[in-house]
Amino acid sequence: MTEREKMYAGKIYDPFTEGMPKERATAHKLCRLYNQTDESSTKKRERILKKLMPNRGKDVYLQGPIYFDFGSNITMGDGSYANFNFTVLDEGKVTIGKNVFIGPNVSILTPIHPLRHEDRNAFLNEKTGNVTNLERAGSVTIGDNCWISGSVTICGNVTIGEGCVIGAGSVVVRDIPPNSLAVGNPCRVLRQITDEDLLSAHPEWFESD
Repeated sequence: MTEREKMYAGKIYDPFTEGMPKERATAHKLCRLYNQTDESSTKKRERILKKLMPNRGKDVYLQGPIYFDFGSNITMGDGSYANFNFTVLDEGKVTIGKNVFIGPNVSILTPIHPLRHEDRNAFLNEKTGNVTNLERAGSVTIGDNCWISGSVTICGNVTIGEGCVIGAGSVVVRDIPPNSLAVGNPCRVLRQITDEDLLSAHPEWFESD
């Protein structure tokens, strides 16, 4: 397997080979350009995103600032939205469904670093002559119609089922089943989301005539 194939497969890989450092640097530069571009300059922002994040659907809106490692490893479905300070370390594949709303300061972190410092610290790779480190990457999947509230952190090897609401400040380290209201650190399911949660079930919340 190539180092990139190992990265996508969740195996230990060397992140400083096969052109990956240059790809990350290019992505970081495109992020800076996007973040420095006024949101009213829609055509310019679209041109930047076309290079940075080619795997996105229609009517995807990223408020910015955004911070991606590759961008090309992120797939985002039609009508999805991310608020301020959307951070994605997309060494692993990140798949975001349709009509997913992402609050401010949300981070998706796919790298998985060794727990032992002997394995985690940087070292000289004698084969390549580069200083590197060893890590794994886990994929992240977020289903359609989810709401990811502000300051949520989603770690690698996590699937959030469709229709979920993840409460503000949660740290998601395990799978969340569909149509769940889940909160906390570590994030846990409180209950299922039902028809009782429809606005139409609560006329008292509306101004009366």
